[in-house]
Amino acid sequence: MSFIKRQYLSEEEMFEKGEKMDTEAVKIEEQIENKTPKAKGKGHVLISFIAGLCFGVILTGVIGFLAMPGMMITVHQSRYDTIDETCAQLKASIKANGWQCPAVRNMNKAMSKHGVNMDKQVRIVELCKAPYAKDVLLTNPEVSTLMPCAWGVYKGEDGKVYIAGMNMGLMGKMFGGNIAKVMGGAVAKDEHNMLKAVIAE
Repeated sequence: MSFIKRQYLSEEEMFEKGEKMDTEAVKIEEQIENKTPKAKGKGHVLISFIAGLCFGVILTGVIGFLAMPGMMITVHQSRYDTIDETCAQLKASIKANGWQCPAVRNMNKAMSKHGVNMDKQVRIVELCKAPYAKDVLLTNPEVSTLMPCAWGVYKGEDGKVYIAGMNMGLMGKMFGGNIAKVMGGAVAKDEHNMLKAVIAE
């Protein structure tokens, strides 16, 4: 009987130990389950943040790309009623500010020589300042493709005369270095002074 009782007690003890082990296993599973959603939550937040950041960068790039054409070219209304008068006043202002005007090109006549006719009248007024050109060409000779500077003069659909030119300040910043210093600085400032006498208030 004592042997049977001892055996019975041993089985009871083993059963209790088994119950304890099952309880501990349940607790561990619960802990894992409680931690897993948090980890997943953090992962989802991180993924959402990265996706939002990438979307923001792409959106900014698209907006900048679409806005760039309008930013690179500046258009001003002339205070004069005719294209020829506007070109004459631009030429005078160029010389008054210490620059040279190599030519005023009649695009209509130039194209008609090749059998191409256009009703819209367009002129190109060239301007150059040798010291500035030298400063840029010494460090960046490839920029010679943008020389000389020029303004386009034309009549809009509303019948008014307009002057179009490159935004030298923005262009200079895009290139950086010496180009930013010369074209984005001195050239942009001089062009602003030259246009003041010709554009409408």
